[in-house]
Amino acid sequence: MSGLIPDSFIEELLARSDVVELIERRVPLKRVGSEFHACCPFHDEKTPSFTVSPRKQFYHCFGCGAHGSAIGFLMQYEGLEFLDAVEELARMAGLEVPTTGSKQPRPDTGLYDMLAACSKFYVEQLKSNPAAIAYLKGRGLSGEISRDFDIGYAPAGWDALIKRFGTDDSKLEQLKKAGMLSTGKSGSYDKFRDRIMFPIHDRRGRVIAFGGRALSDDGPKYLNSPETALYHKGRELYGLYMARQRSGRLDDIIVVEGYMDVVALAQFGFRNVVATSGTATTPLQVELLFRAADTVVYCFDGDKAGKQAAWRALEATLPKMKEGLQARFLFLPEGEDPDSMVRKHGAEVFAEQIAAAKPLSEFFFDRFTAITDISSLDGRARLVQQAQPFIETMPQGVFREMMTTRLESLAQHRLQRQSAPSAARAPDSGERGKPVQKRTSMRIALAHLVQNPALVARLDNVEDFTGPTDDEIHCVEIFRELVDFCTERPNITTAQLVELWHDHPALPHLQKLAVWHLPGEEEKQAQEFIDAVNRIRLMWVEILLSRVTNIMDEREKYRALQQRQQALKKQLEGEQDSVK
Repeated sequence: MSGLIPDSFIEELLARSDVVELIERRVPLKRVGSEFHACCPFHDEKTPSFTVSPRKQFYHCFGCGAHGSAIGFLMQYEGLEFLDAVEELARMAGLEVPTTGSKQPRPDTGLYDMLAACSKFYVEQLKSNPAAIAYLKGRGLSGEISRDFDIGYAPAGWDALIKRFGTDDSKLEQLKKAGMLSTGKSGSYDKFRDRIMFPIHDRRGRVIAFGGRALSDDGPKYLNSPETALYHKGRELYGLYMARQRSGRLDDIIVVEGYMDVVALAQFGFRNVVATSGTATTPLQVELLFRAADTVVYCFDGDKAGKQAAWRALEATLPKMKEGLQARFLFLPEGEDPDSMVRKHGAEVFAEQIAAAKPLSEFFFDRFTAITDISSLDGRARLVQQAQPFIETMPQGVFREMMTTRLESLAQHRLQRQSAPSAARAPDSGERGKPVQKRTSMRIALAHLVQNPALVARLDNVEDFTGPTDDEIHCVEIFRELVDFCTERPNITTAQLVELWHDHPALPHLQKLAVWHLPGEEEKQAQEFIDAVNRIRLMWVEILLSRVTNIMDEREKYRALQQRQQALKKQLEGEQDSVK
């Protein structure tokens, strides 16, 4: 599954979790027949297209295509990584997550406890330090907003943290591993001294690092925790946990550069703001942003450094720009940052500026046309040479096509488009506005088996499918593997099956079939499954017959195949007559 967690635990975890109960805590559900419906929490809609199946333990939106198990819902709704989602679900189920051997062991949970204690210590120190309180008041921060973000103060001494928590060698080692100490010739000392402290939380709300703003001129203005077993700055966003606590799925999310910008904007009512903690925006951070909201607004200074930071953010964003997602860019006036801007002009003006932020496409083409003379043939050729490679990093879809069309318009030249991979052009699973997959016998059989694995008990003579696979019958190998898998686990649900096949190359195909609409009562569906399997058997026997090259030498094999062919034909004819 993940290389860290045994498949048997994933199976047990999903068996002890109820996806309906999990989702209902976050999204109002209404029972409709045997399923539950709601307006999708992952995109805007007026008519409910989001369904949750108690039998499958699976959710699916027919509007945007979101689907998955309880683990998948936590990942998509809460923005958690797989391991974090498993741990959170296990906590709710009262289970302890086991691990198998791994070259990368999970972090010591004691580090989380140590960092939480450090954060609490800094908050206590702030309350008793008039200079630190005066600084925050001078920046316009209220006591309430400081409390919401757990803002604290690191004392000016060299060993305040060591004295409080470094009571023995093991505790000192934990402080070092957590990135809270520095080491010099004379030994270890507190890394953060005389600084306003901003704890950085992971997506589960645990403190994993700190950012410190200096109150004196001693050292850099801002100092961040180093990379540790818990903290990888290219994978975290300051303020994301707090933003999602207010709303599981945000309408949009604003990205700024500094901790103080996040806190100041929150005080003015903008609770959807995060910061990259002084790093260039990474692809992993972009994934987190789009899990939280469909629209991302990058807000940077309007100077050269701000434009460069924005361009790096654009480069990281382009490969993630699936249909339905948007990115915009707001550049503030010279000398302004979000903190000063909102205090000087107020929340209403700042909201207007956010609403008027440049679309990604406009920022993209403005950059190239500013440095290229598109009035000349050479300049237009250079424009294509520079811009096209960036566009080709985008996923196939309407937005990429429109970006290419815009480039063609500026270059006054028709470009050779890269054709989409066959998988991208293949018919989809019946989501709104998309073509429906052709209902072949193999797809019908697989769909029924994925959606109701207990149907495997209705099969007999699975040995029919022994022998080499053939391109004339797609997915036979997958079907045989799925039958064996379900036979070993007769009570498995759709959700468990999908999670346990997480690393299988056939998973995307099975996920589409898992949300096919299969009408009819249970017995009718079972008969449709058996009919589909028998048609596959017939095709398989006919392929084997065609491969007999010398009938005289293989007459017994040929005769047995003919008899099997006739028996299957009669069986299928009888089934059709019974339907009539």
